[in-house]
Amino acid sequence: MKSSFLFDSMAIAPPREDIFRRLGYRRGVTKLELHVREEMDRAIDDALSLIHIRGAAVRLAILEKKTTQTLLSTGTILKSRNLARMLRNSDEIMLMGATAGEAIMDAIRDDSRGGRMTRAVIMDAVASEMVDHALDWMVAFFNQELRRVRRKLTKRRFSAGYGDFLLENQKWIYDTLELGRLGMKLAESFILTPEKSVTAVAGIEGIE
Repeated sequence: MKSSFLFDSMAIAPPREDIFRRLGYRRGVTKLELHVREEMDRAIDDALSLIHIRGAAVRLAILEKKTTQTLLSTGTILKSRNLARMLRNSDEIMLMGATAGEAIMDAIRDDSRGGRMTRAVIMDAVASEMVDHALDWMVAFFNQELRRVRRKLTKRRFSAGYGDFLLENQKWIYDTLELGRLGMKLAESFILTPEKSVTAVAGIEGIE
């Protein structure tokens, strides 16, 4: 069984508190002068105007689970003890991928080349948080559907290159999700571009 999903846009509320936290600011601890806060807010708003979150997901059945690997219905074997442990109660997986697009990366590079490093760092943080929240958005979307049949996604999710789930798995994920249709590319080193692009694997399990 294989079910594919494409999200050409996602209504993600700007995670401003998370953005400031990524930049090292803590509510009630870090104090910002008004002109600094205004400058940061402008950079955040500019970044948000350039970000176009797009995503894709594929649902695949698990045929067999072993201690160190997971066999999927497509014949693909995912070799990872840690991933197999996460999927111990799952009979399906959900592959997910999302990107913030190229426009924001062009703006970050332009600011860096122009010596506007503070602005570049802020925009980078915005893009990172937005693409991370895109995966959270998809998890929430699928959980809403799955709960109707008393199922859910695992709380954890794995990305290629994490633990013993080797980065080379990114090639299979990229091909399976057809991420090229989102404007994403995969280098020979298995690195995704645009830079602010992410993928993850989650399990689908029953609700006890």
